[in-house]
Amino acid sequence: FTDIYAEVPGGHRVMKLLSVDPANYKDAPREGIRRILEEVTGIPHDPDSVDTSRIEWIRMGTTVATNALLERKGRRTALVITKGFRD
Repeated sequence: FTDIYAEVPGGHRVMKLLSVDPANYKDAPREGIRRILEEVTGIPHDPDSVDTSRIEWIRMGTTVATNALLERKGRRTALVITKGFRD
């Protein structure tokens, strides 16, 4: 699943979509954002070209990475950080 949380005038919206649903949309994050924008603004948005000028920030999460970790189905990886590493 793809979960999208949006703060909008007067409150917030949460949208949950299947991460993969090619019969209904090409890209779940874009589709969720498009649906929220349409709901809040009342303006139709093209599924292939979402107007992002009304968006201040985006927070999303998917279960794909979490499930891979929980089910131990991902590739073996390692994180190596040297002593002097900083952000």
